[in-house]
Amino acid sequence: MVVDDHPMWRDAVARDLAAAGFDVVATAGDGPEAVRRAPAAGPDVLVLDLNLPGMPGVQVCKELVGAHPALRVLVLSASGEHADVLEAVKSGATGYLLKSAGAQELIDAVRRTAAGDAVFTPGLAGLVLGEYRRLAADPAPTASHETAPRLTDRETEVLRLVAKGLSYKQIAERLVISHRTVQNHVQNTLGKLQLHNRVELVRYAIERGLDDA
Repeated sequence: MVVDDHPMWRDAVARDLAAAGFDVVATAGDGPEAVRRAPAAGPDVLVLDLNLPGMPGVQVCKELVGAHPALRVLVLSASGEHADVLEAVKSGATGYLLKSAGAQELIDAVRRTAAGDAVFTPGLAGLVLGEYRRLAADPAPTASHETAPRLTDRETEVLRLVAKGLSYKQIAERLVISHRTVQNHVQNTLGKLQLHNRVELVRYAIERGLDDA
C-alpha cells in the first residue's frame, strides 16, 4: 500500500512497484484515509510518506503497526533530518528511504522490507543503531532479567546479530542457514519475549549487552 499526498508521486510509485511484480492493494492521500483503508486492504508492506494532511505519517505508522504488528512500514520521505528518521523508527517503521532514491533502489527496499530486513538510506543505519543504544541506557520499567523467557542458543545467536545491525540476509550467510530460518527464529523470539517488532527486539538485546558479545 502506498500512502502519499502528492497524486503524481503516489501514482508513479504504485506504477513502478506494480511493474516490478508487487501487488499494490491500495493507495491513500492522507493520514486518516490510510488508517481507514489499510485494515481492509491488508498490505504486507506500507510505503509511507511522513508529511501527510489530517494525520502525520508517524501517527499513521504507530496506529497501524500497533493494531497489526506483522505490518512492515517503509518510510519514503523527502526529509533526511535525524529527528524525523528516529521518530519514524520509534513509531514502528522498519525502514527509511529518501525520495531522492531511484526507482530500482525503491523496488529493492520494498522487497527487502517485505522479507523482514531493516532498510535505511546509506548513512542513516548507524544513526538508528546509535539511538537504539541510547534508549537501552534507559531501560524500560517492564524489563526484567530474572523473568526473561528462555531462548535457545540459536535464537540468542540470531538476536545478538540483529542487535549488531545485520540484515536477515547477512545473518543467514553468517550462520549458514536460510533466510526463512532466520525469519522463523526472529518470529519465535518476538513471541517468547512478547515484543512486537524489530525496534523493540534490538532494544531488548542491547539492554542485555548482546550487541557487545
